Amino acid sequence: MAGERSGDLLGARVMAALRRHLGEANICFEGIGGQAMTAAGLDSLYPMERLAVMGLVEPLGRLPELLRLRRRLVTQWSEDPPDLFLGIDAPDFNLGLARRLRQHHVATAQLVSPTVWAWRPGRVHTVARAVEHILCLFPFEPPLYRDVPVQAHYVGHPLTWEFAEVPSRESVREAMGIDPQRKVIALLPGSRRNEVAQLGAQLIRAGLLLKSRDPQRELVMPAAGPERLAQCRELLADAGATDQVRLLDGQSRDAMIAADVVCLASGTATLEAMLLRRPMVVAYRVAPISWKLLSHMAVTKYVALPNILAGDGVVPEFLQDDMTAPALALAAEGLLHEGHSQVDALAQARRALATDFDAEVGRVLGAVLGKEGHGGEARSGV
Repeated sequence: MAGERSGDLLGARVMAALRRHLGEANICFEGIGGQAMTAAGLDSLYPMERLAVMGLVEPLGRLPELLRLRRRLVTQWSEDPPDLFLGIDAPDFNLGLARRLRQHHVATAQLVSPTVWAWRPGRVHTVARAVEHILCLFPFEPPLYRDVPVQAHYVGHPLTWEFAEVPSRESVREAMGIDPQRKVIALLPGSRRNEVAQLGAQLIRAGLLLKSRDPQRELVMPAAGPERLAQCRELLADAGATDQVRLLDGQSRDAMIAADVVCLASGTATLEAMLLRRPMVVAYRVAPISWKLLSHMAVTKYVALPNILAGDGVVPEFLQDDMTAPALALAAEGLLHEGHSQVDALAQARRALATDFDAEVGRVLGAVLGKEGHGGEARSGV
């Protein structure tokens, strides 16, 4: 079960790892996923976009639909139980579903820990009631589950290996038709509709401010899929920036590789920028009521994962009302000249993620399924 693009990519990776580890050609996968998981062989029962909601208050408008969907899945999988239910991120939906399936004696696991290290640390108890295993992407997470009855496994982050070898900046710029001498600013407003609505306009304005200081600067904005492409196109038109920002259909990784500085939404993309050694400025905004609740429940000073891994505010963060176009532009301007210092300061954080995700996921989930390696029984359902 994946609820957004980053989870979809993780899910496809997990499916490939399980097939390699179990040595079974006919392992069956069904649930909810996107293009990547469907291409990897998932029978996706419902569109993944139905689960992609950001914030605390925003999902309330979708609550009846989400509850109906969850009831249907509980009915289906309690009557025809899989050998394993794996929730991938989307904890508010997946943990509730897992808890109900666990009551029907379905083995349950969750890949990607909720951000208990950032806010609502009491959620470790929610996790323990819902799943038997939690697969953590970051080394600081398993100790947080020490006092609750759940097996926490650090499996590493797959991006470490994906980014071990990437094309050069020069080759990517050549393929994109960008002058190698120009300064490039990448604007990444996120992959969810809510994120783009909250962040997109300010990121565009920040980019225009940077370009006004030097018209030779290039602005690129990758959009995550056709729906976000249409949304970003509308935002650019509203800002009068259609001819000043190059809108890309996907290509977020190429945009970051080509960039001298990246202005982006808080989330997995910040890890990508860190692993690509690109200086970045992080933006984050949710509905005011969500922000008020989050502020009261926060237990960490930072929201950007590179800062949390580094234990320091290496990456500039502009949150909620502080997220303004002039503030973003000013921080990005500084990084256009001194970005190497941020990249160097995150070297230890990059090393901390160097674990073989595929091997660890295959080992842990293979053990959960009762099969430690090749030559298991003929069929496993996940």
